[in-house]
Amino acid sequence: MSETQLGVEPLSSSQAQQRLRHYPVSFFAVVLGMLGLTLATQKAHQVLGVPWALSTGLLVATALLTVVIVGTYAVKAALHPASVREEFAHPVRVNFFPILAKIPLILAIILLERSMVWSHAFWVLGAALQFFFSLVIVSRWMGKEARVESLSPAWFIPIVGSVIVPIAGVAHGYREISWFFFSVGLLFWLALFVVVLNRLIFYKQLPAKLAPTLFILFAPPAIAFIAYTKLTGGELDVGGRVLYFVSLFLFFLVLTKVRLLARLPFFLSWWAYTFPLAALTLATFLMHHLNPTAGYNILAGGMLTLLGLIVLVVGSRTLRAVGQRQLCVEEE
Repeated sequence: MSETQLGVEPLSSSQAQQRLRHYPVSFFAVVLGMLGLTLATQKAHQVLGVPWALSTGLLVATALLTVVIVGTYAVKAALHPASVREEFAHPVRVNFFPILAKIPLILAIILLERSMVWSHAFWVLGAALQFFFSLVIVSRWMGKEARVESLSPAWFIPIVGSVIVPIAGVAHGYREISWFFFSVGLLFWLALFVVVLNRLIFYKQLPAKLAPTLFILFAPPAIAFIAYTKLTGGELDVGGRVLYFVSLFLFFLVLTKVRLLARLPFFLSWWAYTFPLAALTLATFLMHHLNPTAGYNILAGGMLTLLGLIVLVVGSRTLRAVGQRQLCVEEE
């Protein structure tokens, strides 16, 4: 069915170019959210008996989505490099570029149970990109005076994502490199957590567009718990318990803001609800594996159900916004 039949006027060549120029880097968060759902569904096969075919279907769909979203941004970079440089110079949007490192790192984890060869290839690519973005963006933080208003939990993305590296890195034999990334990610999580908490307590509320990033607060300790357990041989010790329960508390803390978040208009930042919840779901599956008598499987099942519902809602709102051409427009 054509755009005209749908009641939408087709874009002219110049309009299409303008929309491409305003194609936001935050679209990468859609891929990250879908990868999180895919991985959580794959792990649920072992604990809850979710059909393996479901995670396979999600993986194929997410792979196609990744090609479309990342490919479109690559076209933008080729045709409108000045617009990309402008986004990279932006104090908020720059934090979404390192998602390009998270995508292959999460794929590497998913493929551990499917193809070790491809998992290794994606891990090497993801680790290299993570190291690059960490150096470039943290170096920039140290060289420019940032305004408090630009600070949000999205600042965790560039550097704290380093704690993802060990999850597949240990399986591929890169133990020392994995410890390196874990140490860096954990240090910067602690430092940035204090700074971000200070901003949330002592300054005015986050802008509506950034409010959904509150969900990112509980993602780093959840991922760090998984990585720490891999690095320490799969045992549940004091360090692992602390990381998991800090994440769980922050999750419940963020839930106290549900009424505020429910009143927000739609932004692409709604996808910030998805990957953090997927990370905590995976951490809870791991807690069930390490302590199967404590009922963590029930908690993980509830989180997975919530994650699936959120992806359906946010995905449908995103498709509606695309159809109504509310995205890829110049921000005021």
